[in-house]
Amino acid sequence: MAAKINGTFEIDDNSFEFLAIAFGRIGGQNIGAKLSEETESKLKTLEYNVEEVIDELQKKLISGDLSLPDGLKRESFIDD
Repeated sequence: MAAKINGTFEIDDNSFEFLAIAFGRIGGQNIGAKLSEETESKLKTLEYNVEEVIDELQKKLISGDLSLPDGLKRESFIDD
């Protein structure tokens, strides 16, 4: 099973967009996040390490450390 995730994340009052693919495999869940060239450029301008940002974003997504838009509930997309 796989799911496409698009959203935003914040660092120090700056908001950035991302796309990710979440999928389950033997050994657990995985998430691959992708940032646009524009987002990567903004991060570099603000002197963030892009690879570290992506790693942290993926860790937060895999652990469920996220906020959902109003009206959307986790139960609507979690497989029991």
